Amino acid sequence: MYEERYKLHPISAFLNFIKGLKELIVPFIIIFGVNIFRDGGISAMFNQGWQGLIPLMIGSVVLIFMLVAGIIKWKRFVYWFEDGELRIEYGLFVKKKRYIPFDRIQSLNYTEGIFHRPLGLVKVKVETGGSGKVGQAEAELTAISREDADRIESEMEKAKYQLPKEALPVMGPVEYVEAPAKKEATVLYTMSMKELLILATTSGGIGVVISAVALFLSQFSELIPYDAIYEEVMLFLRFGVLIVALTIFLVLLIAWIISVIMTIIANYQFTIQRDEDHIYITRGLLEKKKVSVPLKRVQGIKVSQNPLREMFGYATVLVESAGGSIGDKDEKIRLFPLVKTERMLPILADLFPELEWTPELIKAPKRSVHFFYRLDLLWLLPLFAAVGYFFYPYGLLALILVPIVIAVGIWQHRTAGYALGEKQLTMQFRGFSKHRFFMLKKRVQVIQVTQSYFQRRKDIASISSTIKSGMMGAVAATPHMEKEDASRILAWYEPSGTKETDS
Repeated sequence: MYEERYKLHPISAFLNFIKGLKELIVPFIIIFGVNIFRDGGISAMFNQGWQGLIPLMIGSVVLIFMLVAGIIKWKRFVYWFEDGELRIEYGLFVKKKRYIPFDRIQSLNYTEGIFHRPLGLVKVKVETGGSGKVGQAEAELTAISREDADRIESEMEKAKYQLPKEALPVMGPVEYVEAPAKKEATVLYTMSMKELLILATTSGGIGVVISAVALFLSQFSELIPYDAIYEEVMLFLRFGVLIVALTIFLVLLIAWIISVIMTIIANYQFTIQRDEDHIYITRGLLEKKKVSVPLKRVQGIKVSQNPLREMFGYATVLVESAGGSIGDKDEKIRLFPLVKTERMLPILADLFPELEWTPELIKAPKRSVHFFYRLDLLWLLPLFAAVGYFFYPYGLLALILVPIVIAVGIWQHRTAGYALGEKQLTMQFRGFSKHRFFMLKKRVQVIQVTQSYFQRRKDIASISSTIKSGMMGAVAATPHMEKEDASRILAWYEPSGTKETDS
């Protein structure tokens, strides 16, 4: 039992204030924006006496309340170690307590923001298999020293070697077996600047930037003068197609440059390390993040390649981990954001020696090729007909998409396949990007075989496999395979007489 209570660093009060301020930034902009852009602008607020200052007074009161609340949260937050548990006491108005057994903690994820680094602090997220909401950690220590973070890890290791209560004398003290010295983590991979630049330029983050701008502007839809904008746009269109095309290109180029910069900042100095039971992933320039992934919690590996990366031999590798995520949105853990396939395979073989990384795939039968594009054509043809009728003759150009849809379906057919080993299932499929899942039999949660009426006539079946990943699970599929292949996978998955132990 430990008597000492530990507190967060005082900067936690400021960080709590900043966090609350970020949540209210949009309402503040809307409230003060309405007053700034109305007749008279800011001066009108002061010319109307105290009534004009009401928005400013309300905003000031809210800011002061948030600052005081941040200080109170920091003062009331304490943690300590007792009976093999991390115990936390916190709360603004109501005092709450949370007890987290060390044996339930899957990982401690570290983040060093711009306010943490100068003071040698880290933010620690405690991840467990039973974390509540999607993407939320079981507990979060906003700002503690690196020494305090190491102390938590030390207590976790010590708890592993604590003798069980039934093995202790009735009146005896709690005893510990001396924990062996933990080996230092070894570096397996560091992303080169060339790989980082290729990742940034092929990440497709331009869509994220444009959608983020659109979402931000949607918050001010009531303030946007659409009529005036429409008139300006119509006036601008008179400059000609070339000027309009150059302007659109310039906007897209700026969005692409922003996405490249954001990707470089997020993945700067991406490094993979490992010790005897964890993988450690470190990345980030302005905000440095360190995620630990317990090897025993890894359920499967997903290797993805978009067409451009596939052409040049690059791939992205995701870890499908039980209860594991990074960030606040259940974001998947990227073991390799971008890596050459020949460089990737030796590292994966070192991390997961029980998996076969180059299995020979059984491909989809030739007679199933039309299943890959038939449904797409069925719902697209009425659309093509309508466009051709109402926009004749230029609408007939939509029919150009028909051979493109068929070509994509043939491409998907040639990609689909699976490999079955004694203890491993590998499944490969394609939407537009190619995905290959590697799964051990003991990690598979569900195998599902589906057949439509038309598939039954051709002895074709679609197979899907589900493994536990994050809060929702991950699904791999090989559509339109031989019915015998589906039966073979089902027979392989059926429990045998001897139950496999989960390591």
